[in-house]
Amino acid sequence: MKSLSNLARLVFMAGVLVAPAGGALAQAQAYPGKPIRVVVPFPPGGSTDFLARIVGQKLTAAWGQQVIIDNRPGAGGTVGAAEAARAAPDGYTLLMGAVHHTIATSAYAKLPYDFQKDFTPITVVAIVPNVLVVNPSIPANSVKELIAHAKANPGKLTYGSAGMGTAHHLIGEQFNALAGVDILHVPYKGSSPAVADLVGGQVSMMYDTVASCLPHIKAGKLRPLGVTTAKRSASLPDVPTIAEAALPGFEVTTWFGFVAPAKTPAEIITKLNTEIVKILNMPDVRERLLASGSEPVGNTPEQMAAQIARETAAFAKIVKQAKLVVE
Repeated sequence: MKSLSNLARLVFMAGVLVAPAGGALAQAQAYPGKPIRVVVPFPPGGSTDFLARIVGQKLTAAWGQQVIIDNRPGAGGTVGAAEAARAAPDGYTLLMGAVHHTIATSAYAKLPYDFQKDFTPITVVAIVPNVLVVNPSIPANSVKELIAHAKANPGKLTYGSAGMGTAHHLIGEQFNALAGVDILHVPYKGSSPAVADLVGGQVSMMYDTVASCLPHIKAGKLRPLGVTTAKRSASLPDVPTIAEAALPGFEVTTWFGFVAPAKTPAEIITKLNTEIVKILNMPDVRERLLASGSEPVGNTPEQMAAQIARETAAFAKIVKQAKLVVE
């Protein structure tokens, strides 16, 4: 009887030890069992929102659970990131992160979250070149002409951005420093309202993603002068890079991708990564992204984590050189 009692005790203990792993596996297998919320930290209409909605629609179709896009704009994407960081790590709240968050880490004096520690990478959705566009009223048809006009009119030109500490803001600061010009920064709560004011003539210029600006460029409402990447954009093959046009070495690339709150089960991260990468390889999705000026990626969580680490360190140096501090 005693030996049977000991055996029962051992079986019970083994069950306790195995239960967490089995529970996590069961949770991943049952996932998703309810709607998934994707926090987009910018307003509707911008590249972050556009990419999140394309993937969200396909996830809904694949899994039979609604993917809800929750726009939480403000403070250069940090308001939405803080909201997502507080969510339960169960795979039902995701954040559409971007290069802006690697910049905010050093640009903001204080953040209520740590982008590298409080989030788990899933995959980079796309890389999107930025393009320097001006309102047609600005008398400049090239980057060199813009620089000359800005030097002749110090402090009179303005550039819009998606907010303090975003890529748009940092690109503008780099441009000012390298070109030796004084162009005033005007922050917005996202690229969509900034582009609207640029088209309306309230601001002079902007360094926005090709995806956001392309319709306005095609309509003749904005004039493209140069792209910020090392090579020309396939969507704007006749537009030179800013580096080749006037400022050698000038290069900034914008990316967008999904992350989840830290401690989200690895099995769920794997399931999300597998499905999103599958979506990015669908012909119709690739066609839509490429047509918008976005280059599909779909890498591993490990590759995304390494990219975030590299860029956080690199942008910290640029932020320090620019003496950029957002309170």
